[in-house]
Amino acid sequence: MCNPLRLTYRCSRPVHFTRKMSPSLFNFSDAKERFTSATRIALDSKTSKTLINAFNQTPGTETEKKTTLDQAFRSVLEEEIIQRKASCEDFLGLIYLSIDGVTEGICSATTPFLLLGDVLDCLPLDQCDKIFSFVEENVSTWKSNSFYSAGKNYLLRMCNDLLRRLSKSQNTVFCGRIQLFLARLFPLSEKSGLNLQSQFNLENITVFNKNEQESTLGQKHPEERDDGMEVEEGEMGDEEAPTTFIKKQASLKIQSGPEKSSIPIDYNLYRKFWTLQDYFRNPLQCYEKYSWLTFLKYSDETLSVFKSYKLDDMQVSKKKLEELKTTGGENVYFAKFLTSEKLMDLQLSDSNFRRHILLQYLILFQYMKGQVKFKSSSCVLTDEQSLWMEDTTKLIYQLLKEIPPDGDKFASVVEHILNTEENWNTWKNEGCPSFVKERPAETKPIRPVRKRPAPEDFLGKGPDRKIFMGNDELTRLWNLNLDNMEACKSERREFMPSLEEFFEDAIEQADPVNMVEDEYKAVNNSNYGWRALRLLARRSPHFFQPTNQQFKSLPEYLENMVIKLAKELPPPSEEIKTGEEDDDNDDPLLKESNESPEEQQQKPVTGQQLDAIASKLGEEWKSLAHHLEMKETDIHEIESDSEDVKMRAKLLLVAWQDREGSHAIVENLVSALNSAGFSDLADSLSEL
Repeated sequence: MCNPLRLTYRCSRPVHFTRKMSPSLFNFSDAKERFTSATRIALDSKTSKTLINAFNQTPGTETEKKTTLDQAFRSVLEEEIIQRKASCEDFLGLIYLSIDGVTEGICSATTPFLLLGDVLDCLPLDQCDKIFSFVEENVSTWKSNSFYSAGKNYLLRMCNDLLRRLSKSQNTVFCGRIQLFLARLFPLSEKSGLNLQSQFNLENITVFNKNEQESTLGQKHPEERDDGMEVEEGEMGDEEAPTTFIKKQASLKIQSGPEKSSIPIDYNLYRKFWTLQDYFRNPLQCYEKYSWLTFLKYSDETLSVFKSYKLDDMQVSKKKLEELKTTGGENVYFAKFLTSEKLMDLQLSDSNFRRHILLQYLILFQYMKGQVKFKSSSCVLTDEQSLWMEDTTKLIYQLLKEIPPDGDKFASVVEHILNTEENWNTWKNEGCPSFVKERPAETKPIRPVRKRPAPEDFLGKGPDRKIFMGNDELTRLWNLNLDNMEACKSERREFMPSLEEFFEDAIEQADPVNMVEDEYKAVNNSNYGWRALRLLARRSPHFFQPTNQQFKSLPEYLENMVIKLAKELPPPSEEIKTGEEDDDNDDPLLKESNESPEEQQQKPVTGQQLDAIASKLGEEWKSLAHHLEMKETDIHEIESDSEDVKMRAKLLLVAWQDREGSHAIVENLVSALNSAGFSDLADSLSEL
């Protein structure tokens, strides 16, 4: 073992020990000031070299320096906006500089999007248009791996903020550019841009004059049409739009027979025509019986107007079309219908307007006839509705072909587009799978193996071709059927019960008449509940239907499902009656209902009872309406829907039944009849 003193004595030169220096601490204020100065220099020189050198020379971790540089970018942008009031080119130069910083790895990937959001929030709409042009041109940059995942939510929020500031009628083109940009940015399979549940824009309400006393139809003179039509203030956005609109409409005239004439427009046609927009806005109304009758009536009248008064394929309209093409191809479009009564004559004379309305019909029919995953199970068309839609579709295509110019070509293009739309509906029903298919992994080719011939004793001989399995019992089981796969498909192999069979006892127990206590009900059995859920998932559409109800336990959910099934499933078949029972049924005393008068009063009002009361009310239906607490608006709507007094009475009773729901019972209707002075009708209602 060496002596340390001895080793020290032998050293001819002293030994110096150096201590490793720790890195200097990061100073946020100094770093931000240095980065801010470097950003201004880089912005003037239009190069990021100065910024990169400053980043590399500043002490600190990479995360600290990136965060500080992000703050420096936003500080410079704030000065440009507030103090210097720079132009759009200066803002874009700073954003380009941040994009280079992301590429060089010296700033965060979200910085360019934050700068874009700040700029668009502070600038007026005319300058936002120029900034958004830059966003559109760099869509390939935003879709790259460095920017897409970090900035897609920022871009989506930025576009939504812009759409809230823009007017759909004044800034139609700008709104369309934003929608097209989002369509180019996000893939087709992006769930945030898809209407998966096929919901409708119920806020798109078409406002028109619903008061006949305020109508101006029939008050204008022929001289006004020659001089031009006055347009109400606020109906059109551009000052030149009314003039262009009037000139365009004047080039198309109506012909009915040998003489030319204008369409006779009254308030009823005006009201019925614009009421149809509410059905196009919410097609689910068409599945309701009385709403469908209203839609059917109004549609027949509107289409008969289009059919009776056809547009001429005049050279004037073709010449006007050529003038629009030579002036740059800019046409006049409106994002919202103009529902002024003064424009009704010109609108019905416009080929583009007619095409728009007819196309709305085709889109509505396609939704109602198509298979939509999230459509309610009650939305089913009757045979009469389907037949009317088929006939009306043929009529609409015929009308489209007759509308100039190029009616045949337009009709064929529309038909092709709607047929292609079926593919999109199928894709949505399948859960919107990705269009990008992954390339299968390359595998080495498998060397084909030569199959050895099976022995004859195994395959068997003769017409029966009995197969021996090596065991008598297995051989017997295997040869029960000639084709075992077909035997597995036999109906006798179906062991899953039907909904009627499985829930028969539960439905009977849910009936309050049977007075079964909760603890003895089948829905409270956990084993029964587990099997019921599996059966509902396979056979019932209610299982996957979304609901807002909150269920605390499985028995509560099953009891709700049992009530729904009891309304849909057919009643249990009656047992075969014996001859003695038939003889007993001839007794008139036994034919009377066993129910007490109190129980009959609590029953819901049937359709037969409504028809009987409506036919007896007649012209006195208004007296009953006030005692049923119907609003004046509902009474006016009933009067406008039908001129027949019996139909008005029927519509009144149906409206009351829809409003009351489960409370629309015989007792409440009898009380209203008695208070209105129709005691004889109240007595006859109990006997029905």
